[in-house]
Amino acid sequence: MYGDDGAGREAAALTPASVLVPIVAHERLTVVFTQRTSHLKHHSGQVSFPGGRAEPQDPTPEFTALREAEEEIGLARERVEVLARMPPYCTRTGFCVTPVVGLLTPPLELAPDRREVEEVFEVPLAFLLDPRNRQRRTREFQGQSVGYYVFEYQGRAIWGATAGMLVNLYTMLA
Repeated sequence: MYGDDGAGREAAALTPASVLVPIVAHERLTVVFTQRTSHLKHHSGQVSFPGGRAEPQDPTPEFTALREAEEEIGLARERVEVLARMPPYCTRTGFCVTPVVGLLTPPLELAPDRREVEEVFEVPLAFLLDPRNRQRRTREFQGQSVGYYVFEYQGRAIWGATAGMLVNLYTMLA
């Protein structure tokens, strides 16, 4: 699976974007997520990776992911060791997102942009890679029943494209 069910058939019409999948090298690896602020027009209140749409001057998906992570959570680009570029993940909402996996060495010195990010938190990578911790659900979207993944961790729901990218990471590592 490299995208939302039924997404990506019109790849040329999709908006390019990138996210950073930030893995923190604690004794037990963790992944950094953001909780978006509730007043945003798109994806308000949702849990996501830092990232966003590519700008015309961005030379690579890695550049976009690092630029967006710096803007959203104040993560200095030089603190990230880029490990891999995952296959693009196309969404039902019109984006083709390239996940970029990066390794961060603690301590983290983050400064979230409070206009976009309500909170920054970490989830153990082992939890996210355990298939028993993911669920498959369905909902109505534009008159169709669509499937999506969900991880629930300490009262937070990681779902949709973010969860789908985690399932793809699991598949690549398995």
